[in-house]
Amino acid sequence: MAIHRFRALEEVLSRKPVDVKFQSEKVSELFGANVFGHDAMREYLSKEAFESVMNAGTTGTKINRKIADQVANSMKAWAMKKGVTHYTHWFQPLTGTTAEKHDAFFTPLENGRAMETFGGEQLIQQEPDASSFPSGGIRNTFEARGYTAWDPSSPAFVYAHTLCIPTIFISYTGEALDFKTPLIKALSALDKIATEVCQYFDKDISKVTATLGWEQEYFLVDTALYNARPDLNMTGRTLFGHSPAKGQQLEDHYFGAIPERIYAFMRDFEQESYKLGIPLRTRHNEVAPAQFECAPIYEETNLAVDHNTLLMDIMTRVAKRHDLKVLLHEKPFAGINGSGKHNNWSMATDTGVNLLAPGKTPKTNLMFLTFFVNTIKAVHDYSDLLRASIASAGNDHRLGANEAPPAIISAFIGKYLTTVLEQVETRVGGKFDEQDEAMLKLDIHKSIPELMLDNTDRNRTSPFAFTGNKFEFRAVGSSANCANNMTVLNTIVAETLKTFKKDVDALIDKGEKKEVAIMQILQKYVVSSKKVLFEGDGYSEAWANEAEKRGLPNVKTTPLALDAYITDKSKKLFESNDIYSHSELEARHEIMLEDYVKKVQIEARIMGELATTYILPSAVKYQNVLISNIKGLKEAGLKESAYANQLQLVEAISNHIAIMSDGVEKMIEERKKANELTNSRDKAIAYCENVKGKYFDVIRYSVDKLELMVDDAYWLLPKYREILFLR
Repeated sequence: MAIHRFRALEEVLSRKPVDVKFQSEKVSELFGANVFGHDAMREYLSKEAFESVMNAGTTGTKINRKIADQVANSMKAWAMKKGVTHYTHWFQPLTGTTAEKHDAFFTPLENGRAMETFGGEQLIQQEPDASSFPSGGIRNTFEARGYTAWDPSSPAFVYAHTLCIPTIFISYTGEALDFKTPLIKALSALDKIATEVCQYFDKDISKVTATLGWEQEYFLVDTALYNARPDLNMTGRTLFGHSPAKGQQLEDHYFGAIPERIYAFMRDFEQESYKLGIPLRTRHNEVAPAQFECAPIYEETNLAVDHNTLLMDIMTRVAKRHDLKVLLHEKPFAGINGSGKHNNWSMATDTGVNLLAPGKTPKTNLMFLTFFVNTIKAVHDYSDLLRASIASAGNDHRLGANEAPPAIISAFIGKYLTTVLEQVETRVGGKFDEQDEAMLKLDIHKSIPELMLDNTDRNRTSPFAFTGNKFEFRAVGSSANCANNMTVLNTIVAETLKTFKKDVDALIDKGEKKEVAIMQILQKYVVSSKKVLFEGDGYSEAWANEAEKRGLPNVKTTPLALDAYITDKSKKLFESNDIYSHSELEARHEIMLEDYVKKVQIEARIMGELATTYILPSAVKYQNVLISNIKGLKEAGLKESAYANQLQLVEAISNHIAIMSDGVEKMIEERKKANELTNSRDKAIAYCENVKGKYFDVIRYSVDKLELMVDDAYWLLPKYREILFLR
């Protein structure tokens, strides 16, 4: 039986605060308690095994079978001490969620006896059924075999009473079927070439690590109200709902006092996160009512991605204890801000240098400028891929709204660094003298105020903004797996650095001084990529017109944005860096198109169902009440003026019912036509333009108008004012 609005409201009002038991007031006492990390490995592993695992995580050195057996036995002993009976290979298939198949340590022996076993073979590799995971045509349904393989760079952990071992997921024939495999390859490609470029400046640098600090935005609503909204339940967003009288216009929620019930939830999920080694640092109210944000300290990118993926699951599970539901959709509610996942990205050396932090010496300044300019050039040259990397059905609703950057990819660097690049660009003839201190020393630290490294303002409208010692990729959707956009970003920067080194070495081979050669190539890159730089309001129509003049793409929908993955340029990029083969790229393109179609298809079905079985009955019932009242007034002999307004209301309700019903009928017909298409791209475009584009807003407009007209007592769906403001 469906849960309707008033029953849900009664349940909400009867809530009692959840009593949360906090294990410790000190995060340091909890942090990493359920992680088989550095300290646990030192305690349980031999020195040889410990060093082998460390080397595997940092350099990719293979672990031999003897060591693997020792590590597995130690993991089992550590986990069993925590009451664990099962283990799983924890992986990230292309479904957008995590996956796990649990196996028991328990093994039966002869004579009815049993023992707990877990060896290197089980640690290193498992064989989950791959047939039901997205493969984009790489695998046939009857070809079920797939492999998960241990990723030593991300530590094992105990979660939900299970030993979880982070792994990659590949097909029987070796193609990547997950998010982690290409990410690891991209990080390796960046490490290799970035280290080589660093050698121009510091021979002691032997490794470069890409770092990531994500900011996770989300909404929280009461479970009862969530369950009374089939659209929220099935799609993650409200397909109908009129804006409440009070939304976010007073700006009183942002950074406001956290409500007691929400605070209890936050402390609860933070505690669980700390035990799993997730270094959460920040929590606050976001702009929209019922919207919040958390953020950690920066980590190595692969680990940060694992932690964000794990956090989303933790939040969802913990919310149940508080009778709350976490909404990670990019746009759960119309008329107020949606949610993103801002990815703060940089590069760090094993000598402790942040390559995107302006330095204090000529050498470190030139090194900073090298990586800074190369990143901008990568964004310029591959802006279409960056756009594709954040494309999704949910994010299409958010991009370009007042809480998110537009679909036009541009970079914001601030006025100080703009001045520096202008100095580089305007050097006459591109000639640099070895003694020209103005160009070679660049004294960036003097021209940029040292205010906690925040040498630029924040530009909320920029998709890719430099914020002092990092770039913030603001366009990523809140439900996304960070790995997808991080794979693209690290790959395009690696490719740009490869070209840079080749260009510099060519000048050096011709007898040019190293520093002069570097500056000449940087000037060339500044000139060729400056059109991607934009310091103004990304929401303005003027910027859209200016971007068009500059030749910057403005692809507003996912089906068209995804085309960037399968261009010849993209295939060459990923293949030359050993990230994706051509077939893997084609497969992922197919998977993302199918995902888009399925999500819009589900929304269309729920929209039609709600309009027919919720909205129409409510509107007709109230309309009949009005008609009966008008009839009674007529029979009482009152003049028409006494019920004229009611007649107008009956007519208005009838008009909106007709528009809604006609829209639903036509939408269903367009859906049928789209379903007959066999090409995934054509089908996605049909769903985008003909199903969603033509009818979603038309149907919603009439339903939202009916919400304002129908007696509150007859309306079955919880309203925005109730969902967003009830605590």
